[in-house]
Amino acid sequence: MRLGLVLGEALTGLRRNASMVVSVVLVTFVSLTFVGAAMLMQMQIAEMRDYWVDRAQVAVFMCREDSTATTCADGVANEEQLAAVAEKLESPALAGIVSGADFETRDEAYENVLELMGEDYVDFITPAQLNDTYWVNLVDPTQTDVIDEAFTGMDGVEEVTDQMQYLDPLFSALTVATYIAIGIAALMLIAAVLLISTTIRLSAYARRKELGIMRLVGASNRFIQTPFILEGVFAALLGSALASVAICLGVQFGVHGYLRGQIDFATSWVDMADAALVVPVIVALGLVLAAASASFAIRRWLRA
Repeated sequence: MRLGLVLGEALTGLRRNASMVVSVVLVTFVSLTFVGAAMLMQMQIAEMRDYWVDRAQVAVFMCREDSTATTCADGVANEEQLAAVAEKLESPALAGIVSGADFETRDEAYENVLELMGEDYVDFITPAQLNDTYWVNLVDPTQTDVIDEAFTGMDGVEEVTDQMQYLDPLFSALTVATYIAIGIAALMLIAAVLLISTTIRLSAYARRKELGIMRLVGASNRFIQTPFILEGVFAALLGSALASVAICLGVQFGVHGYLRGQIDFATSWVDMADAALVVPVIVALGLVLAAASASFAIRRWLRA
């Protein structure tokens, strides 16, 4: 098979169907950009979850004067109750669960709140409104239910709270956004496949006389089909290249140039190394879909 002749035929087809080729490039670009964005979003969610799971603590809030829990009938947790919680945290039964615990008095909590919220809140918050708290670190962050069972209902303990419960809704929302991006990308990929198939059929129809002559002189089906497959691959390659550039620019300027300065609770972000993993995947996906759809379209047309 003469490579120069095949490439020449493919370029001729691209030139004759320029408007359709541009449509294929744009649809492929948009769809693969959504695919890459969804992959990066899932990577970001995984990084954020790993970061916070390792740092999330279980808070054992001791009773305040105004606590209404049944375990707070005596009012503020006394020294005996505080000592009982501390002793239980250090007990052999929780040795393989608890990696460490810090005790924060209500006065310390008050100072931390003012440091976080500002001195303007000094007239609205008092130490009596805050709890003495044990902040518990776990060996396995997934075993928060063990701490909950161990201390819930204990005298002097108002509430046991897992910090991850405040972040789970955020991760769930981000995951839903990822699924939406994947759904849109799937629809756009279907549109790209249909456009490629249509482009190939139009190109074959425009050159039907040439194809008839090639068949008469004994050209093989493979020789006839290859230029059309290359047309789809070239168009998809352009779209994949644009999508790759968009993803890299998005990571560099969208994530590190903007989001990193706007969102404080996320300290670990996807970077160009992650983009370098995504780019080959979307390029390969674009080329495989283009080659498969173009091959299917030209084979059906030649049989017709």
